[in-house]
Amino acid sequence: MTEPLSEHRADVIVVGAGPAGSTTAYYLAKAGLDVLLLEKTAFPREKVCGDGLTPRATKELVSMGIDISEEAGWLRNKGLRIIGGGVRLELDWPELAAYPNYGLVRKRDDFDEQLARQAQKAGARLYERCNVGAPVLDDRTGRITGVHAKLGDEKREVTFHAPLVVAADGNSTRLSLAMGLHRREDRPMGVAVRSYFTSPRHDDEYLEAWLELWDRRGPQDRLLPGYGWIFGMGDGTSNVGLGILDSSSAFRELDWREVMKAWCASMPEDWGFTPENMTQPIRGAALPMAFNRQPHYTKGLLLVGDAGGMVNPFNGEGIAYAMESGRIAADVIVQAHARATPAQRELALRNYPKILKDTYGGYYTLGRAFVKLIGNPKIMKVATQHGLSHPLLMKFVQKLLANLTDPTGGDAMDRIINGLSKVAPKA
Repeated sequence: MTEPLSEHRADVIVVGAGPAGSTTAYYLAKAGLDVLLLEKTAFPREKVCGDGLTPRATKELVSMGIDISEEAGWLRNKGLRIIGGGVRLELDWPELAAYPNYGLVRKRDDFDEQLARQAQKAGARLYERCNVGAPVLDDRTGRITGVHAKLGDEKREVTFHAPLVVAADGNSTRLSLAMGLHRREDRPMGVAVRSYFTSPRHDDEYLEAWLELWDRRGPQDRLLPGYGWIFGMGDGTSNVGLGILDSSSAFRELDWREVMKAWCASMPEDWGFTPENMTQPIRGAALPMAFNRQPHYTKGLLLVGDAGGMVNPFNGEGIAYAMESGRIAADVIVQAHARATPAQRELALRNYPKILKDTYGGYYTLGRAFVKLIGNPKIMKVATQHGLSHPLLMKFVQKLLANLTDPTGGDAMDRIINGLSKVAPKA
């Protein structure tokens, strides 16, 4: 293990200890690099999320050595229950060589801390209550060489130095903005709103998705561009929420907390999704999708997770892609660190955006087309009314939406999805 040059100096600084940042820090530390992991809050801390993890995210947790047993507090799920168009369909997660056939559920306040502690165990130096502000820039090259921060309750001013910085500071990513990386307006955005309810449905074996999201509060029922979810937490509560896309005029004009209240009120009374059973207020968060901030590497700064807009536009899943991008970024940095000259290191680092585009670019392009389609209520209505009655078609749709295919040697569905992702532009 490399000895730190000083308390505030390292090989790499990772800003943000969410799933993307902690995964990056874990793999960097495991490879022997000296890593500073800077988190603005203190654990445990609340995050808006559905708390449901697909087999993609489960695979990443296994790779990090996280104990995902039921005894350790993880609830397993068999697959996805889809409701819409008068149909109720249960689809088990596919049997694949590349991914496990189960997903998990875990509250985000506890989930994020588990990953951060795992990074610490690997050797990363974690600073909590470390609010990062402006980047430290090299006057000659404009490269980032560190960050200014305020530390602890007393907000002591500190400067951290490293030749590479990873922005894992979420959708708002102040660090990326300070480096001139702004959000692409041509990429979809979403919003998630959710709360927890004491409910008899807490031990459901399936993640439940309602594909028809109706706003029935006005004189005329309106189909909205999004979906509802009910995820049992196994602890007496259910996580209930909505995921909404910005692909229609309804996105900005509606109060989504009010829409959610009305949606919950339409549910069967014995499920318990009532105001008196609500254990937390309704909270919302943005879902930055489909590479909505680029480039993912510039002047010593790498973007991972939500900071790089890596949420899946098909289903709003962010955790799997946060962890995967963290692992990919760490591998690129480790390889660059081993190069002999600055020019060779830079060549390796500039490959990071290309690897991301090769991995997700075509699939995200398909997702952007999907978002435009379902933004049209007529198309969404036809899709739910006619598509859900065909189980084989829905199995294909599940694989496509959850991005669950075997890259080699898969079935015909896998080959079609992989083929479409390969030929789609990697923008």
